[in-house]
Amino acid sequence: GSLVAAVLEHSGHLDKEHLGAHVGRLSRREEVWTMMNNKYSEFLPSVQNREDLVTEVEGLCMDIDLLKAAIENEVQQDLNVAFTEFTELKQQLERDSVVLSVLKKLQEFDTAMKESSAALLEEKYMPAAQRLEKARSSLRNVESHRGFELKIPKALRKELTVQEQNVIYQLGKEWQRLIVWKLPRSKGSSGLEDALLSELRLHTLPPQGQDTAGPPVAAVLQALAVLGELHYKLKDFGQLLMEYILKPLISYPSLEPVTEEQPDVFILRFRSQELALDESSPMKVFDKIKLIFEVLHKYLLNVPLEEPGKGGQDGRVTLAELLGELLWEELSNCLIHSCLVHSVPTSSSQLEQYKEVIESTKEFEKALKEIEFLKQDKTALLKYACNVNFHFANKKCQDLIKAARKLMTSEIHNTVKITPDSSTALPELPSPGSGDHPRTHRPSNLLDGGTVNLGSERSLSKSTLSLPTCRISSSVQQLVELAYNTMEEAKTSTKFCCLQLCNCVRDIFYVFCEVVPKYHRENLQKLPQLAAIHYNNCMYIAHHLLTLGHQFRYLSAVLSDCGGTFVDAVPDFKKLGMECFLAQMQVQKQGVLDRLWSARNFSNMDDDENYRAANKSIKQVLHQLKGLGTVWQDVLPVHVYCKAMGTLLNTALAEIVTRITALEDISAEDADRLYSLCKIMVDEGPQVFTPLLEEDKNKKYQEEVPVFVHKWMTFTELMLILRANLQEIVDRWADGKGPLAEQFSAAEVKSLIRALFQNTERRAAALARVK
Repeated sequence: GSLVAAVLEHSGHLDKEHLGAHVGRLSRREEVWTMMNNKYSEFLPSVQNREDLVTEVEGLCMDIDLLKAAIENEVQQDLNVAFTEFTELKQQLERDSVVLSVLKKLQEFDTAMKESSAALLEEKYMPAAQRLEKARSSLRNVESHRGFELKIPKALRKELTVQEQNVIYQLGKEWQRLIVWKLPRSKGSSGLEDALLSELRLHTLPPQGQDTAGPPVAAVLQALAVLGELHYKLKDFGQLLMEYILKPLISYPSLEPVTEEQPDVFILRFRSQELALDESSPMKVFDKIKLIFEVLHKYLLNVPLEEPGKGGQDGRVTLAELLGELLWEELSNCLIHSCLVHSVPTSSSQLEQYKEVIESTKEFEKALKEIEFLKQDKTALLKYACNVNFHFANKKCQDLIKAARKLMTSEIHNTVKITPDSSTALPELPSPGSGDHPRTHRPSNLLDGGTVNLGSERSLSKSTLSLPTCRISSSVQQLVELAYNTMEEAKTSTKFCCLQLCNCVRDIFYVFCEVVPKYHRENLQKLPQLAAIHYNNCMYIAHHLLTLGHQFRYLSAVLSDCGGTFVDAVPDFKKLGMECFLAQMQVQKQGVLDRLWSARNFSNMDDDENYRAANKSIKQVLHQLKGLGTVWQDVLPVHVYCKAMGTLLNTALAEIVTRITALEDISAEDADRLYSLCKIMVDEGPQVFTPLLEEDKNKKYQEEVPVFVHKWMTFTELMLILRANLQEIVDRWADGKGPLAEQFSAAEVKSLIRALFQNTERRAAALARVK
């Protein structure tokens, strides 16, 4: 019954009887027993029998090996043949199974396509869409079998696409019937006019007198969802809803939504109200948008849909959820930037009133969540509204920087006069011991006028912390007032707002350092008066920055967080003013030197043409200085004015002295004419010192010219040399101790003597005495 016996029986190649004879010989156990008995029991010698038996056993072993080899050879051949046949049968079975599966799927595809076509003819869009999906699944299964080449899937795919487009086209017509937009045609009209011409009609109301367990709108929407077209339809609908309904409601306060329900249609349009506010109130805007979504939810958005992988249980979602996913981000951004941002308070006193906006925002989001338009975890509007301190601080700082920049870019030449007795209109500041947040205030003791109260019985002079009389730009005065008012408001704000406002004040002054020099660069370079005013402006700001932090020392904790007091900015402003004014001084110096260059080195003054050229250059220099003195008059502080004019006049005198002392030959006529030119400078030079408008008050400064002009005495000594004889020169030298020695070196005096006098013994003696 074994497999080997069956194979051997079937093969017919082995002799069964011959095999049995060999096996029978192996079963002669009696002979073996007798031999063993004779050897071990009877102790009979049996060597011969043993050798015979060994020979016989060896023969039997060989027979066994031959038999085994014959069996293995025959069985292996038959097994190989059987295995090959079995493999071929298995492959054939698999091919037949694949063919059968493909044929089954093709049958399912054909059935689904026929059922879809029949359902479409009967306007049963949901079954039509479902059967299309079934057909698509069957076709996808057919195409998934690799190695099974069929030409028919391409034709089936084309047929499926055509049928799908037919269904989508019919659904699109149904969508257009259900949702009708009436939009303005003209593109040149304003947004408000477009909104008034816009209208939305929803034909989603069920016909009266009919059972509407499954309303047609639900079937259309579900069919669109099954075919994957609902997303695109909703996206187009949402864009139109945003552009022609929601955005106009947010942007134009005068718009009012009007709803009308007729027997078979719902209509949404707008009307315009007069006397509306310029900016939309968040509460009113929220109410209008809630009305829009409530009516849309009632007539359209409450339709439940099956969306696998979305929504809650069993993948069911509403149209409101899908539309919310598409619109909420854009809608919330629009509400924030076009509505809520305008409602952010502009002063600390309005922060309390903003609670109404926060509460209204909370109710608005709650209403949208109830109709499932908004998910529970979406709170963008409420977060923005609740973060009012941050937005208030940012808006306040933006407004301050904007106002400050406007002042910085205004005309510099519009000035106001500042005197030690003048008082700037600054806010009242607390007394030194009134605490961090004082209730009572009194005028600051650290302004331009009045004595400075140090918190003790002793007081400083009025002029200790006062600016000298000068003119500054009115815009800069307003800028400093803006800084004081901002610091005043900071003390009544929250800690965060206070920190932001203090930082903003610091930023205002930093912006000044960047904007003003660049914006007014050309005028500051060309117009000396504006350069002087800018210098005063910088010193005025630096003056106030010295004490600004001290006056608001009850904000010390906040000030330390924003970089400490404002004293660190004082050097920057002083440097800014000085650089501008020194650059203008350099321009004026170069102008003086350029005019003196045409004097032809003051040589050969006996030549009338040379004399006229030198005389002209002297008068041009004086004209330049007088003009400069006029534009700086009543602008610069007196001490700055005198120092600046003295520096420029000194430049002219030094250049003249250098040119004359460099001459190698000066005739008597040349000396007389040089003296007359120098006398012009001495007579008219002091007249350039007119720092004040009152002429009689300027005499004091004109008499003090030697104080401001370093080379004045040198110049007068040069004039004396031009008219003096050798003895007078030697007397004024006085062995290096006289007034001449204080102004000129021995080499310079000797050079002048050689140029003025001929080579005589008297000149040699005079030269010998000048050591």
